[in-house]
Amino acid sequence: MTLYTHKDENIRKTWLLFSAFLIVVIGIGWFFSYLYQNSVILYGVVAFAVFMNIFSYWFSDKIVLSMAHAQPIEKKDNPDLYNLVENLCITAGLPMPRVYIVHEEQPNAFATGRDPKHAVVAVTQGLLDRLNRSELEGVIAHELSHVGNRDMLLSTAVVVLVGFISILSDMFMRSALWGSFSNRDDREGGQAGTVLLIIGIVVSILAPISAQLMHLAISRKREFLADASGALLTRYPEGLASALEKISQSTTPMSVASSTTAHLWLDDPFKGAQKTSWLHKIFMTHPPAEDRIAVLRGMHI
Repeated sequence: MTLYTHKDENIRKTWLLFSAFLIVVIGIGWFFSYLYQNSVILYGVVAFAVFMNIFSYWFSDKIVLSMAHAQPIEKKDNPDLYNLVENLCITAGLPMPRVYIVHEEQPNAFATGRDPKHAVVAVTQGLLDRLNRSELEGVIAHELSHVGNRDMLLSTAVVVLVGFISILSDMFMRSALWGSFSNRDDREGGQAGTVLLIIGIVVSILAPISAQLMHLAISRKREFLADASGALLTRYPEGLASALEKISQSTTPMSVASSTTAHLWLDDPFKGAQKTSWLHKIFMTHPPAEDRIAVLRGMHI
């Protein structure tokens, strides 16, 4: 039995995400093209949506690495880390990913890339400074499990797609609020124009919220799955459990933390005061660390 039993399911989810994105964007584009009585809007939105899908597939990992200010390393730069990743890849039967370091004091890590042959594993300097070898091995095994389970593209593409829907909705919202429907109001009467304006505003608000909920739906389950797969890879669940304890107890802020990329990290990158925000709690992308630790310590390998 292969260690990564959910890879086909995650590949299907990736294409479902791209399809859902196209449907949502086309729907928004159609509505506003009708509202403005301008078919060019629909054609432009559809063309840009197709472009963004293709762009997300090929370049979303580069965008995420840039947002995290991650720097690539070679074996000579950190032989211990490089050898650890290499040995786990041999055990898991995975290609060697590119290795990056994020110069942040908060202990954390993430994986990205469109497939195992183009994978990236990134760790923060704080992770290297605070974890012992077995804990670091548990974290790397967790991230390699994301690679093996084929959910890095799904998670990484969300960064670009959700961001695009939010930008599109914001553009139409601003247009609506600045009175761009006045011509239509004159043609069809003020009451009809007002109704359409209200509907347009509602669509502009609900579209990014729906995209964000899609984002959250894929995040929490995959963390539990990667925890279990990583523990099976190392045969030592306590390593990752201990690492999660240290990581979750850290209150060191991360300057590159973003709600757009939060779901990619091993643990929620928002710490301290930011983490107490009621809005952030509603949109948490990770299951509670104590739940993950309890599951790991309940495993019998």
